[in-house]
Amino acid sequence: MQAASCGAKDGGGLVVGIIPQDDKTEANPFCDIVIATGIGYARDFVTASSADAVIIVGGGAGTLIEVAAAYQKHIPIIAVKGTGGVADRYGNGYIDDRQTERIILAESPIEAVNSAINSS
Repeated sequence: MQAASCGAKDGGGLVVGIIPQDDKTEANPFCDIVIATGIGYARDFVTASSADAVIIVGGGAGTLIEVAAAYQKHIPIIAVKGTGGVADRYGNGYIDDRQTERIILAESPIEAVNSAINSS
């Protein structure tokens, strides 16, 4: 998350950190706005529900929770190819047999951002 926040900040973005802790000082130093939820992994639902699109870079179980929440809400999901984890497992596919939302597979982070902007 710190690397994503740093990249967003370097690109001139406003960085909002939705963190699982209840102490705002736990956020990484690149966050401009910190939402300290104090609700642990349940914050993954808050994060996904607040997004216009979700970009997956690698990812483990927490990422999968966010992706599944976005999938259920029909929020566009873009996976960056070759980053491992959830991104490589589900990129260009679906979370389940209903196949309601195909996860877009992007060749690069820039392509992922452009896809997110164009799909939301």
